[in-house]
Amino acid sequence: MRDVLEALAKGELSVDAAMEALAANESTAALSGASPGEGPAASGTLDLGHTTLDLARSARTGDPEVVFAQGKTRAQVADIARAFAGSGEPLLMTRLSAAKAEAVQAVLPDASYSAAARLLSWRGQAPSSEHGIAIVAAGTSDFAVAEEARLTCAFYGQQTLAINDVGVAGIHRLFARLPEIRSARVVIVVAGMEGALPSVVGGLVSAPVIAVPTSVGYGAAFGGLAALLGMLNTCASGVSVVNIDNGFGAGYLATLINRL
Repeated sequence: MRDVLEALAKGELSVDAAMEALAANESTAALSGASPGEGPAASGTLDLGHTTLDLARSARTGDPEVVFAQGKTRAQVADIARAFAGSGEPLLMTRLSAAKAEAVQAVLPDASYSAAARLLSWRGQAPSSEHGIAIVAAGTSDFAVAEEARLTCAFYGQQTLAINDVGVAGIHRLFARLPEIRSARVVIVVAGMEGALPSVVGGLVSAPVIAVPTSVGYGAAFGGLAALLGMLNTCASGVSVVNIDNGFGAGYLATLINRL
């Protein structure tokens, strides 16, 4: 802290840069209660042996680190949950199975878990945005990915509107919901098969559209590759594309856009 203040006094740091540095320092100091051998480094990281957590990320970027749980064991996700509990940082875990969620909820009993979205959240932000994010799913089979996007937005305090089963096979269903979709500042569109829905929506709304291809479809869908390529080749302006089944990525990007 002294170094930061001295640099500010000498004119080597701007006020904003000094505030960011002090915020990062406070986040690191908050972790000082960790047990010996597991204490955070000066950067705010915490080495658990199997995982190195970035518990100072919110001080740098405004949002805490998100934990990708796929491939981690029950013991590892429980260790991570304890670390977040000790730091006070909110926790969002993606791709978390029901069995592993039980291990996390044994540490964080008030954490919320969605089996459909495979997503667990603990101490997310209260809803605060005045303008919502519409999450439009082509079919019921796309629900799990759409739900991951919705719950991600909710974790970051975003108001959401979920519209399901309005794919191009029955496009009249989409037209019936257009007034609601057009009221949103950002639109997430989730679709599998040939992935046509984002192009249609992109030609009907003025808001930015985030397309999410899903792995739903028959053999020639190639696990979502057909939808991904279709979305990347959209002729509608203002459509961006995230990876296959990446509802979290779409929800986080929509949050950043809606905060502007």
